[in-house]
Order: sequence, then C-alpha cells, then structure tokens
Amino acid sequence: MKLKNIANISLRAFAAISLGLMAGSCDDLLDTEPQGVYTNNNIGDEEAVDLMTAAYATLLNHYFGNNESFAGPINNWVFDVRSDDALKGGAGVGMEGYIHQLEVGNVESDNPVADFKWRNNYFSISRCNTVIRAIAASAAIGGQEKASMTAEMKTLRAYYYFDMLRIFKQFPYIDENTADPNTCRADQYTREQIAEFIKKDLRESYELLPETQEQVGRFNRYVAAALLARVALFTSSWAEAEQYAGYVIASRKYQLYDNFLDMSKPEFNNQRESILAVQFSSANSPDQFNFNNCLNCTFSEGNLYGNGDDFYLGSQNLANAFRTDANGLPYLDGAPDGQNVDRADFAGNVDPRLDFTLGRIGMPWRSHEYNEKWCRNLGLYGQFSGKKPYPAPESPYVKPGIVPWGASSLNCILIRYADVLLMKAEALIEQNKDLDTARELINEVRRKAARSLDPAYSPVDFNASVARYAVGEYPTTGWTQSYARKALRMERRLELAMEGLRWFDLVRWGTAVETVNAYYAAEGKIRSYYEGASLTENELYFPIPLNQVDNAGDLYK
Repeated sequence: MKLKNIANISLRAFAAISLGLMAGSCDDLLDTEPQGVYTNNNIGDEEAVDLMTAAYATLLNHYFGNNESFAGPINNWVFDVRSDDALKGGAGVGMEGYIHQLEVGNVESDNPVADFKWRNNYFSISRCNTVIRAIAASAAIGGQEKASMTAEMKTLRAYYYFDMLRIFKQFPYIDENTADPNTCRADQYTREQIAEFIKKDLRESYELLPETQEQVGRFNRYVAAALLARVALFTSSWAEAEQYAGYVIASRKYQLYDNFLDMSKPEFNNQRESILAVQFSSANSPDQFNFNNCLNCTFSEGNLYGNGDDFYLGSQNLANAFRTDANGLPYLDGAPDGQNVDRADFAGNVDPRLDFTLGRIGMPWRSHEYNEKWCRNLGLYGQFSGKKPYPAPESPYVKPGIVPWGASSLNCILIRYADVLLMKAEALIEQNKDLDTARELINEVRRKAARSLDPAYSPVDFNASVARYAVGEYPTTGWTQSYARKALRMERRLELAMEGLRWFDLVRWGTAVETVNAYYAAEGKIRSYYEGASLTENELYFPIPLNQVDNAGDLYK
C-alpha cells in the first residue's frame, strides 16, 4: 500500500467519504450504493489508506487559514511565547496582538489562539474517529491489517488529545464509540481519566503497530512508544516514561545526528533522529508548505527567503542560557557576572548550539552574514531569529521569494531521538535510579553539540575565530539527584530550544509561575512592554474558548 501525499485528499473529498460511511437505507432506492463515495461494503486496503491519508493530512494545520495555522497541531510556538524562551516578534506588539497577549501573561477565553487550537484539534479528532469506524466496519480488510491501521489512527488521535491536555483545563473526550458528540459534556471525564485514555490507546498501539512501515510518513510502533513516554512525563509516571523511552532506544533504529545542523537539511528527512515527523513539499501546491514555521522566517537581507514576518524570536534570557563556564558546562543558576550574550564579540564561552539555534549579529546564517538588516524590529524584539526550520536559501529544496517565506520540503520533526534520550534520563533522575546512566544519556547529547564544530561542514553557522565555543561533559563528581535534575532541565532547554516544548516543560515541572515571573522582571529591563506582566497558577491552562461555550448550550458551562 502507498500512502498518498498527505495533502492530496481534499476536505470536500473527505466530506463525501464521511457521508458515504454514514448513509443508511430502508427501501430499494436508498439501498443503492452511492456513486463516487466509499461505503462499508467497498472499503478495502486501498480505500482505507485514502481515508487514513485524509486523517494524516490534518497535521498540515492549514485547512482554515494562514493565521489559524499558527495554532496548528505541530510546532506550538504560540504557546512557547508564554515561556522564558521566546518573543512573539513581527512588526510590533499590535501585529497578531492576540499572541502578544499570551506573551505578557493575559489568558482570556476569547483569545483566537484558543479557538483556533480547539477547532484544529477536534476537526482532526473527528477525522480519526471516522476512519477508525470505517476500518472496523470493513469486511474486506484482514484482522492484522485492520488492527494495525486502527492503531495508526488511535496514535494520531492520542497526539491530538495530548495536545488538548497540555493546553486546556477541561474538554470533552469523544472517541469512535461516542453515539452523539453533541451530547458530550466538558466535565464528563477528569484530566486524569483522559490522560489514561490517551495512554491506553498508545500502549495498545505499541503492541499492534509494525516496527517499520513501508512508507516513512506512517506511524510505526516507536512513534507510539515515544509519544507515550512524553505523555508519561507530563503525568509524572516516571517508570512508564523510562520503559517506553527505553523501547525506542533499544530498537537501535535511531541515532543522533553527526552535526546539529543536520536537522535543518531536507537531505536528512526521515533519517537518524527523526521519530515522528510531518512530511512537507515545496514542489506542488502551497497547501503542502509548513505555514506553521514558514510565517516565522527571518526578514533576511537581500530577500534571500522572501522577507519573512520574523515571528517567534529567542529571548535574551534564552541566549544567555547558552553561556558555559571554563569546563564547557552551563551555568545552571545563571552566570554570576550577569552579562548578556549579544554580538559575536561577546567575551565569554558559549555552547555552539546558540549559533545553530538563533541568528546572532556578526555570526553566519547558513554561510550568509547575519546583520541588523535581517531583523524586522531590532529595537523592540532584538536579534535572535529562529534558525532551525530553515535550510540554506540556496538549497534546491527551498522555494525562494514566495509566500510563505522560507518554504521548503524540510520535514517538521515532532519527536526526535535526542528528546527521547533526555526523556529516559529525566525518568531515571526523578526515580533517583541509575543516575550514572542518566548522566551518560545527557552527555551523549552534549557530545553531538561538541562535534558540530567541524570546520569542514557546510553551510556554516558558527565562527570559531570570533566566538569562544566550549561544551563539555558532566563529570561523576557531585552528580546527585538534585544536581542531575538541574542539568537535565537545562539540557532540554538548550537542545530543544525553539521547538515549541519549553512552556509545556515548565508547566509539568511545576515551575512555570516562578520561572516566568522572574523572566518578566529580568527581560523587562530591555523590553518595556513587559511592565505589569505576571502569571498566576490559574492561568497555566486555557479555559474553554468563548465561541465554543456559546455554541454548546449548557454542555460547557
């Protein structure tokens, strides 16, 4: 079976499929099978793949509009601006001002991001449920094939429900057995119950999915395992996180990139660290571009990428986190001198991942000189444009000078192997178990950063003749549970920066309020719009969007 390009089945086609599946009959006329749609009687392997393709297509996050793609199901950068890592960026605070509200801690039920996210995810969940029912009803699909296909869709559905769990305090749970979704209350299940539904689907899917799929875009059992490890961390289920992250590692199907830059090269799509990735293309319809990231592309002097909107910039606080001491280790409690990492002539040591992650004035950007002209609003948002989603502008996989800016066929990796190594390390540390193994896992990730300073590698993103790079490994001395926890949390910040995970890490660690309020105070010294910004415990999760409450009668009151 071949999984068609995930954008090739339109919403109209999917609507026809769904109507065909729901059609009932009680007389000769209605007993005639509809033409041009799928019914339970004619769904075989190929037809099931068509349906599954339509469900996978929801990961493209571009079926409602450009702005709504900001709150699509993949990068989640609009929530990362709630953390100490990122700024909204763009032309000013009024541009996409509803995202600015999130950056300064204002969480309201009528924020469009909340409504966008709710609609995106439930639209996608509905597709998954439709496909699961269709596969179950088919008499033409064999038992093992039926089980595996169903597991793919349950894993995809689990991805969307986990997204809801991290963002909303309360929401309805609707599966393929729900008779009437219009009767589902938001308070029918607790968060703990929904988390268990998600994990149950993923446990079962891990057992049913194959180790390898013929097509790279389809989920295998290690996608389910890695996602389950992530859910388990969020619910502090440390033993389960250790177990399922361990399954991924023990499979030996994945390995770290040789060079940090490899994650930004389409030539490495679906290789090495890539566990769960969304496939994109620059060859056909714009609907196949990654709007979620492309709209954040740097302004780029010379119009190299088409002068992007320059959203989602790194904060000064994040840039400072890449500072290292004489041993090449990060300052886990902040550098004592309080100096900011700024231009290339900063005198202190830095982790090389700084210049692979953020644009920095005076340093290369894919072998081009990054300077003030790359920054859309340098005075307000600073210089640190995100680099990870963008290959070199000369890459044959990039479509230059078109909207969306920086569009390419680079996959969007949702879970990569470095994350899984750190998941297992965290699970071990929180259990105060086998701390030496946890240290080795963290050091394995750090070794990748060190070997990324290969001067023969191209394009170029660092300049060792100007910057002082130092990245070392953690020694056994002083490696207690408390110190290891700090090291792990810092490593996640450095390795996974600008990948949409920092805010959710802070929430699950229970440190979001303390961390973000301290960040507002410090970053506010250079960003006046943080004056009065604050975060409280009751603002960690979104309420149900106002539009959804209004449309649901008493179900969401």
